[in-house]
Formats: sequence, C-alpha cells, structure tokens
Amino acid sequence: MANPRCANGNARRKLARRLRAEGRGCWICRAFGRPDEIDYSLPAGDPGAFEIDELVPVSKGGDPLDYANVDAAHRRCNQWRGNKSVAAVLGIASGEAMAMDGLPQPW
Repeated sequence: MANPRCANGNARRKLARRLRAEGRGCWICRAFGRPDEIDYSLPAGDPGAFEIDELVPVSKGGDPLDYANVDAAHRRCNQWRGNKSVAAVLGIASGEAMAMDGLPQPW
C-alpha cells in the first residue's frame, strides 16, 4: 500500500512551506509548557528539525494533506507521539495519564 503522505508530493511540499512560513512552533512542546521554537534550518533527520505532524494520524484515517489536520512538531516530539491521539498527548502533558511506553514526557 502506498504511503498517503507521498501520494501527492507537490501538495505535501506546499503544506510544509505554509507551516514554515507561519513560523509555527512545536505543538507538543507547547502542550508540555516547554519552549516550542523550531529551528527550521536544521536538516531533516535532526531531532530538533521541523516535521509535519498529522493531528489525526494517517494510521487512524487522518488526511496528511489537509491543512486543518496538521501542525508543526520537532522530529523527536513527532517520533515520541507516534499515533497517540491529541487527547492522549494533552492528557499526558497535564499529568492525567502516562505515555503508552511508560514515559511521562516526550524526552
């Protein structure tokens, strides 16, 4: 099965450019009350680099090309989140729940 993030590379690149131009901070860091600035000059693969995070994960039916379904995140935060719901992340951040992997915070 094809990766839906790659099905329309041009649309995905436009979405990334839009989020960069807005200078969005990491929504996950913000939820944890941490500085949310993203260094958009970091290369892909760097833990602090910008990644597009689907709020409703693709694995749960989210549209990776819908602007309303995406936000900016650091790579490390996006990897920590995996396919946890936004509600689960906010619950962990507020101390109401523990992460599925037992870690209370994404780093």
